[in-house]
Amino acid sequence: MNKNVNVFNFSIRRVLCDDLSILDNARLRLLYYGLALSFCTLFVLFADILYQQHSILSYTTGALFLTSAILFKWLTYRPRWILMSHIILVVGTLVNLIDAYIAIQDVDIVTIEVVITILLFSFYMLGQKIGLIYSLINIVPVVLLAVLKYNNNYIINLRPEKVDDTTRIISTFACFILIAFIHSHFYNAFIKSIKDLKETSAKQSGLTAEFEYAMEKAQKSSEAKSEFLSTMSHEIRTPLNAVIGMSNLLIAGNPRPDQRENLEVLKFSAGNLLSIVNDVLDFNKIEAGKLVFENTKFNIVELMQNICGGLMMTAQTKGLLFKLDVDSLLSRKLLFGDPTRMTQIIFNLVSNAIKFTAQGNIAVKATCIEDRHNRVTINFSVKDTGIGIEQNRLNMIFEPFIQESISTTRQYGGTGLGLAIVKRLLELQGLKIKVSSTPGVGSEFSFNMEFPVSTEVFEPANIDQPQHVIENSETLSAIRMLIAEDNPVNVMLMKKLLSKWNIVPSIAENGERAVELVQYGNFDIILMDLQMPVMNGFDAAKEIRKMPNPQKSGIPIIALTASALFDIRERVQESGMNDYVSKPFKPNELFEKIQNLVGKSSTAPKINFFDSPVVPL
Repeated sequence: MNKNVNVFNFSIRRVLCDDLSILDNARLRLLYYGLALSFCTLFVLFADILYQQHSILSYTTGALFLTSAILFKWLTYRPRWILMSHIILVVGTLVNLIDAYIAIQDVDIVTIEVVITILLFSFYMLGQKIGLIYSLINIVPVVLLAVLKYNNNYIINLRPEKVDDTTRIISTFACFILIAFIHSHFYNAFIKSIKDLKETSAKQSGLTAEFEYAMEKAQKSSEAKSEFLSTMSHEIRTPLNAVIGMSNLLIAGNPRPDQRENLEVLKFSAGNLLSIVNDVLDFNKIEAGKLVFENTKFNIVELMQNICGGLMMTAQTKGLLFKLDVDSLLSRKLLFGDPTRMTQIIFNLVSNAIKFTAQGNIAVKATCIEDRHNRVTINFSVKDTGIGIEQNRLNMIFEPFIQESISTTRQYGGTGLGLAIVKRLLELQGLKIKVSSTPGVGSEFSFNMEFPVSTEVFEPANIDQPQHVIENSETLSAIRMLIAEDNPVNVMLMKKLLSKWNIVPSIAENGERAVELVQYGNFDIILMDLQMPVMNGFDAAKEIRKMPNPQKSGIPIIALTASALFDIRERVQESGMNDYVSKPFKPNELFEKIQNLVGKSSTAPKINFFDSPVVPL
């Protein structure tokens, strides 16, 4: 309602408001015109009744006249239509009953018309429940009086006042006008509401159609983006993996010192480029909400040592003192969590600390701050003596593609995604990272994480005796393996890797050829690349699973992929493959999966994988 209306306003237009519904504005109009009509009618009735010298009717009619005048002015100044409706109904009910029981002492046509008017007014203005209450308050006393008069049981010590026909005609005419006005006014309001609802429904249907089209377009765009990322990641990572893998094989071949130095530079550069690609793909996966956390058993001491092992050498190369301190209380505990994401978080924090520290030390700590036997809370912290961060930029460093300053980006390089990935991974688990930093002194990043504890006890590996993935003393040469791979460099790397395990694989250059070889040959396991010409790995796996021979349709299949598709795990399972390995992979990871799928009866050589290079494909 318009709050700028002054006390001298008499216009309904200034009272109406677009914020109100059509029915509420119709109620305001009904009050405005109804009070105006009542004011005029009551003025005439009041003069006529005064002329007839009826004292009680004069008081009641005068009360109605004053009430209508006051409410009309109130309505045009502060339109509290609900309160006004109650006042009108209460005053009208009292006056009608006083006139019926005391003044006229009978139920005439005017009394009945007033009751009908009050019924209509209460239902239209205040709704069903309130209307029903006012209806009963008016109908019951009038019916009771009619019954008493019919039985001649109603007698009071006051002489009834008799009004002439002119008064009855004016009253009856006014009541008919009010009843007709109420019906016609609300009928128009209802018709207008229905039209508006139809128009709104039509607009909503149009908006819904547009929204569905936009959603479909966004879905296609998202799918195209995913496919693009998958293709690009495959096309970029495949040659990078080949470079890294070939570098590893050449380094393992005892090259000359000058050759080793060149190979190390080549491997380091390719590894850096691969890490940048992986950061972009990981961040995109997190932002798309497609990341799923695993819940596997691991030992935090062993995990921290594996994460920091290579980073420690990088720090030492820069002349930095690297210290790893893991609480001894955690050495025998097996925790449940996602070691892959933990590795990603710690690796990014420690890598950043090494990158931005020119001299001094790096301290990595994992401290058990609460041990409840079945759950432990661990505080992880990474502290450095690097360049530090300005206080007003502490929040900005966690934004994607942003570093401490432009000069920092130019001097140290990087994508600025490391801390963004760390923050997102922690937030997805309901955790927050804390940072304290002083420019020129150093920074410290820390967070607390709770882990469920397994009832099993972790038995650390004996360093003096190398651990083997397979403990059988026989070789793996008996395993018949099929590799479906279209990239000749990857095929060469796989052959070199498998030769260390005495495996001579068969090669299929595409999915269709792989299906043919399975039909006419016998294999114990298949390594299936997913993106191949003619027929991809998914379709090839489905065709193999459809074969009538259960020995062929049940061959274990491991997917090999450099794809960045978010739903790769689901698609691998839907196509019938048993497991998958993301490129680049570690040989012992592949070996372990082969062992689990082929079965314990498979023969395998004793191979020390701790000495085997990581050969990505």
